[in-house]
Amino acid sequence: MKFNVILRQFEAALKSRYANRLLPTMVQAINALLRCRTEAAGVMKLHCPDCDETAFQPRSCGHRSCAQCQNHETSQWLDRQFAKLLPVEYFMVTFTLPYELRALAWHNPTAVYNILFECAASTLKDFGRGPTNLGADIGMTAVLHTHSRRLDYHPHCHVIVPGGGIDPRRRQWKKVKGKYLFNEFALAKVFRARCLAAFNKADLTIPLGVPPKWVVDCAHVGRGKPALKYLSRYLYRGVINENALVSVQDGSVTFSYTDGKTGKTQHRTLKGEDFCWLVLQHALPKGFRRVRDYGFLHGNAKKTLKLVQLVLRVIVEIITPRPRPVLKCPHCQSPLTIMGFIQPNWQSG
Repeated sequence: MKFNVILRQFEAALKSRYANRLLPTMVQAINALLRCRTEAAGVMKLHCPDCDETAFQPRSCGHRSCAQCQNHETSQWLDRQFAKLLPVEYFMVTFTLPYELRALAWHNPTAVYNILFECAASTLKDFGRGPTNLGADIGMTAVLHTHSRRLDYHPHCHVIVPGGGIDPRRRQWKKVKGKYLFNEFALAKVFRARCLAAFNKADLTIPLGVPPKWVVDCAHVGRGKPALKYLSRYLYRGVINENALVSVQDGSVTFSYTDGKTGKTQHRTLKGEDFCWLVLQHALPKGFRRVRDYGFLHGNAKKTLKLVQLVLRVIVEIITPRPRPVLKCPHCQSPLTIMGFIQPNWQSG
């Protein structure tokens, strides 16, 4: 079952019910998803060099809210992250905006999401440098999620942190002892203060009733690979896994999700237009970076990372760029050659 098909079926009802709430980013996502792999997205002209057959295939939309597209980009990101993995324990720290600030985030997504990133990263950096904690400069990879498992609007930031850092004074690697990183309540207190200060600095009106205690979760996640795979699911392919779409019946859509507390599979049924809205509300502002690296994992710190890998005796494998999937000839199964593109009518002129 494809989300694009569901969206096409309920497009009119969606636009009728949510006309005044559809943001430009949502409209762009709708248009892209409806065009995906149809002639409206353009057509590739393909040629088979073995049997001399010519074929035509609609192009994909490439939108990051599309569950059918950008699987290749996800795989490439995972390859890059796996190449940075260190032989240490890893931790996932999750910074969550409280319910009372969700409306502020909804109306000012770029500003609030950037503040969420900056405050989460700066809080972890300062805790890492603290002499009572690690006393070292840490590295981290942060990923923004805007949805809960039920797909409700729930902005939060997951940060993957290797269990160790670089002591700037002694210029040596310091390893986290055991399976404990930082105190969650202390992290939450500092994170809250920095976010509120940043909102005031950005002239964002903080609503009344902001809770005095925020939630930060700090969990040990083993050697890091499972956590990275979990984060990669929603980087480039939207927030709904099409395998979770159970049925479309009587104007309603049912999807499954895993309950975070019980670990059991649950089902949620909504009217088709409400389900489409639920998914599309997570379309990010154009050009916004959902994933960011910091410290010795940042792209500009490759030399530092290499030194860390040398100290930890990491065997660094040279990773060749992952090739894109090959389109095969339907007659002889030989790889097809792209000869050109036919521009869609809406782009001509």
